[in-house]
Amino acid sequence: MSPAKQVALAPESSSKLQVGQKQRRPLQTTVIGSYPFPGWLEFASSHLDQFGEADIEEMRKDAVIAAVHDQLAAGLDVITDGEQTRYDFNLSFYGRLDGLDPTPSSPRRFGPPAHDQRGKYQVTGTLRSKHGLGAVEEFELLQKIAPPGPVLKASVPGPYTLSGRINPGGIYKSRWDVTEALIPIVREELEGLVQSGCREITLDEPSMSCYAHREDPRRFAEMFAETVKPISGPCRLSTHLCFGNYKGRAVGLRRYAPLFPAFFELPVDEMHLEMASREFAEIEVIREIVGRGIDAAVGIIDVKSYYIETPSDVAERVRLCLKYAPAEKLSFAPDCGLSQTARWAARQKLVNMVAGVSLVRRELGLS
Repeated sequence: MSPAKQVALAPESSSKLQVGQKQRRPLQTTVIGSYPFPGWLEFASSHLDQFGEADIEEMRKDAVIAAVHDQLAAGLDVITDGEQTRYDFNLSFYGRLDGLDPTPSSPRRFGPPAHDQRGKYQVTGTLRSKHGLGAVEEFELLQKIAPPGPVLKASVPGPYTLSGRINPGGIYKSRWDVTEALIPIVREELEGLVQSGCREITLDEPSMSCYAHREDPRRFAEMFAETVKPISGPCRLSTHLCFGNYKGRAVGLRRYAPLFPAFFELPVDEMHLEMASREFAEIEVIREIVGRGIDAAVGIIDVKSYYIETPSDVAERVRLCLKYAPAEKLSFAPDCGLSQTARWAARQKLVNMVAGVSLVRRELGLS
């Protein structure tokens, strides 16, 4: 199916999803949240002092338009704003928090890129957010830009994941103390998204899956439930469980076994798992997930590889997943956000992902 035909079909095929947020299309195609920045945005984000407020606002909008365009051209059922406004702009989450030194420090600046080169923020006082984290404004901009048809999703980092780039200090003695302080801030943002009309939300908590092998997974489940308590009914809620993707590198033990059975208690409608980069190891876990009444969103595209999966590759992987879960309980997406993948590759990977899923849909008489 050509991209042009896919775009034409997307509004019709996914319009029902806007009526009831708990409904979904069988073998739905979706994304995690982030999308590569255009080259000009990468440059501008490193030279913001050369731009005025109106320039920055225009760039933000143009970047979202570009991300939406690429997702629509691929024919996705669910799209996001590509998280185009979160990198070094004044709407980034850490820039919205009071109680932090605004300039993060990096413990290491040279050598192969790794997670310890990401800057950490020092605590200077009580963590608060007077004007929210910016996700609501992002979603409202997406609503204005996106055409009728595709489901619009917002993806918000969870409190434990956000805490990873904050050095404990002052009244916060540990990462868990920081996490506890962030829970009400993230919860309020999630409530604001629902109030703004968002009916598909991912609370993105990859740090839970990265560190569950050395922490108490039940504590993660309790923390997650506390964060999403007000919105677990009014929207379709998912979480993203991967093993890290900074510069295409993982950070945690790449096994899902340590997460369960504790993570079966997560109050979510959908659970996204990184599978493609792991050669579909532990794919059988999706049988248990759907058996607990949770939909499985399978990472079927490897964002850490520049091999471009063909539609036939994707279709074969979909058929593999169908051995463990029924079509009505399955969604498909890249393993992780696409921000660390070149845009030319991300664009073609999404096109081929949708084309491959469409092949199986036709085989099953679903499209």
